[in-house]
Parts: sequence; structure tokens; C-alpha cells
Amino acid sequence: MINTYKTSEQGLIQLEKAVTGTWINVVDPTAEEIQFLTDEIEIHPDLINYSLDSDEMPRIERDEDEGYTFILLRIPLFQGENVDVPYITIPLGIIIVDGVIVTVCRHETDILRPLLNGKYRGLKTGKRYRFVLYVFLEAAARYLAHLRDINKTTEALEDQLQKSTRNREVLELVKYQKSLTYFATALRSNEVMMERVQRMKLFNQYTEDADLLEDVLTENQQAIQMTSIATEILSSMMDAFASIISNNLNGVLKALAALTIIVSLPGTVASFFGMNVELPGAGHPLAFTSVFGIAIALTALVTFIFYKRDWF
Repeated sequence: MINTYKTSEQGLIQLEKAVTGTWINVVDPTAEEIQFLTDEIEIHPDLINYSLDSDEMPRIERDEDEGYTFILLRIPLFQGENVDVPYITIPLGIIIVDGVIVTVCRHETDILRPLLNGKYRGLKTGKRYRFVLYVFLEAAARYLAHLRDINKTTEALEDQLQKSTRNREVLELVKYQKSLTYFATALRSNEVMMERVQRMKLFNQYTEDADLLEDVLTENQQAIQMTSIATEILSSMMDAFASIISNNLNGVLKALAALTIIVSLPGTVASFFGMNVELPGAGHPLAFTSVFGIAIALTALVTFIFYKRDWF
């Protein structure tokens, strides 16, 4: 899917064809659309393939001879709760060539939606490098938003784990630990790429752009720190609750053992006095009542002892 936008007095408007100063948003392109980008926009097909490769790492390439700047950024993607890894990262390619800016991604993402909705008043498709900075800023903000969601989910799982004797909740935490690992790797790679962008001084034409790049680096660093903190907390939580689950299970087994002993006592007394031999008081009219009372008294005594020892 290919959509073309350009800034106007009314905000971003959609165009039928690309002109100078437009933004071309490409999502999961077909072979025909890739051919169109190659022929009409003169984008090297390798740059498009890099943007669609899920294993590509963030970087920046600039070729003055061919007249393009290529930036690869890893952005977060929420896949859903009922999957092995709820949050992953995917590449987003940003290509600046011949007066236009092209974004390429295999998945529809929330990163670019705020740009379309007019979140940033200073956004202009003609100012291509500032547009890139707004994409960077929105990506960092999206990481922070997902990290807050992960923290809320793990707190809810924490409440369930305190009474759990199963592994299901721990396995749920493992899923989010994987997500945090993906986040940490992507954020550090993004930081290296952004620092290289800063050293190349691509955004120093305007003072506002240089300040915005500093804000982007600060937001990205904050996301890295939050990811690191969340990872450490989650790791400690998993270790602690693995012990809690074991203790809860031991408590259940202890209670079952105590109940087994208590239930077996009346049977033990009855079997002893039920033997086919001469026993003291066997002919007494209150023999049955006496045996029954002994069984009840012994059961009550053992129950009291177990209760005092907190076996229930």
C-alpha cells in the first residue's frame, strides 16, 4: 500500500502522485509497488528490502553520488496478549531522495498515525530532516507507552502470583521478559544510530532541529533506563515468585498430610479394638461409647497440635 501526503494550510492532505516536498508512506508493498518505487521515485530496491527485513538493525547510510539518505529505525509493535511475545520490534526505513521522503514498513504501525493526525504543529513534509526527527520522537514515545503497559500488566500478574501454585503466571511473566529484551536491544541500537546522525550534523541547518534531536536522544535514553529497570524488577520478581509458588505448594502438601493423619486416627483406633482377640472391657455395656470417645479425643488432640503448629 502506498499513500502520498503533502503539508498544506489545512494540514496533511493526500495526493494522487508524488511531487517535490511530499511524504510517501509505504506499508507491506507488493512486487508491483516496489517496482513503481524503483522506477518512478528512483529508490534502489535494496533499500526497500532492508526496510522489510525483520532482522535488520538500525543504521544510517548516505550516498551523495546517488543523492539519497537512508535511515533504518527499529520501532515497537504490539502483537496482542495471546501470543508468545506480546511486544516485538520491527524495522522502519526512512529514505530521503529527490525532494521527497519515503517511509517503508512491513506492518501498519501506530508510530506514523500521530503525524497524520496533526500532533506536531511544526511538521512539514518539505522539511525532510525535521520530519525524520518527529518520527524518532514518536518512536521513543511509543516505547515509553508500551513500557507503562507492560508494568501495569506485570503488576496485575503479581497479585495473582501471591496465591498461585501453578506455573501459568510465571510463564506469562516470561513472555513480557522476552519483550523487554527486544526493547532493550532495539533502543540501544537506535541510540547508536542517532548519535551517529548527530555526529554527521545532518540536522544542524536549523537551530530548532538540533534542539529537537537533543530531545529525541533524551527520550530514547529515558526509554532505555525504563527498560533496564523493568527488566531487573521482572527478573527479581520471577525469582521471588518461583519460591513463593514452591512454598504455596509445600503448604498445600503439608495440609494434606495433616488431614491424612487426622482422618486415619479413628480408623486406627477402630481397627485396634476390632481385633478378634480378648480385650480389656470388651464385655462392658459402654465399650463402644468408650472406643468412640477415645477416637474422637485422639483426633481432637492431634488436630489441636497441628493447628498450633500452623499446619493448616
